Amino acid sequence: MLRLFRSIEGEPNDDIIKVADAIIDSERKKGHGKLADRLTGILKRNVQSNQSLKGELKNIFGSTIAIPTDNRKNIPLAVEISREELRHDMVLPAFVEEKIQRIEKEYVARERLALFGLEPKRRILLHGAPGCGKSMSAERIAWNTGLPFLKVRFEAIISSYLGESATNLTKLFEAIASYPCVLLLDEFDFIAKARGDKQDVGEMHRVVNILLNVLEDYNGPGIVVATTNLQGSIDQALFRRFDDIIELPKPGKREITRILKNTLGAIKVSKDIDWNGIADDLLDYSAALIVKIALDGAKIAVLSGKQEIDTLHLQQSIQENKNYKT
Repeated sequence: MLRLFRSIEGEPNDDIIKVADAIIDSERKKGHGKLADRLTGILKRNVQSNQSLKGELKNIFGSTIAIPTDNRKNIPLAVEISREELRHDMVLPAFVEEKIQRIEKEYVARERLALFGLEPKRRILLHGAPGCGKSMSAERIAWNTGLPFLKVRFEAIISSYLGESATNLTKLFEAIASYPCVLLLDEFDFIAKARGDKQDVGEMHRVVNILLNVLEDYNGPGIVVATTNLQGSIDQALFRRFDDIIELPKPGKREITRILKNTLGAIKVSKDIDWNGIADDLLDYSAALIVKIALDGAKIAVLSGKQEIDTLHLQQSIQENKNYKT
């Protein structure tokens, strides 16, 4: 019994702790007061130790970073999204899933890699059509690695005043230099346009140069993820700063079917749904639009008084949403 209690860890409200308390009460009722006291002492120490450890981890992985602000309006240069809000349940093609998992596994095994003089991938570029899961992949990486998730606010980074945009970018990367997190530069082509662009102005040219420098110098304890819809407009020098470049394509038939079934998982669907035919109709649609079509199909079924979704409901939804296809 003593050996068993020494292995118990958790929070005061965890089920295993409640079970342990019940065992202690049972021993007291049996007249085993000394044993009950020893078990209580062991359990109390384990719970306190677990809470202390959790507090230390919060200092490392929690919301303890002082996110820098711009100098004029005091707007934070990034926003932290809580773990509860992170999207992480994804359907990806197998080869993309393997690449994302590789990033996550390398981060988790970073100390083991260090023993061999190796480092995990820290700078990731995700590119592809809108709605195919680039931002969601970054959130999923944060979820699976347990890292806090920060999203850059480019409206705060970019300033009309000479030199301030570059300063803001530098301040942000200095802030995360020792802070483990996933930093998302979403649609970063907003500032990473090719330096040869005829519409470019001197200030944006300087910002791209600073971005080149901070990406190349970043050696922090977290992961920087940049996303873009427009691969061709990105300065080629930036591409060389990334440890991995991953394209997220539009879903194929297998992924389309999985997305539909996952989205409709809590709703009754007809056994006669022509999943293959629906998937054919949705080829070249983005994952986000496929989710919308599934949800709209469910609404059509409910509003028509049906108890389940059938092929006609999904086909009607496809017709209603076809103009949104990109």
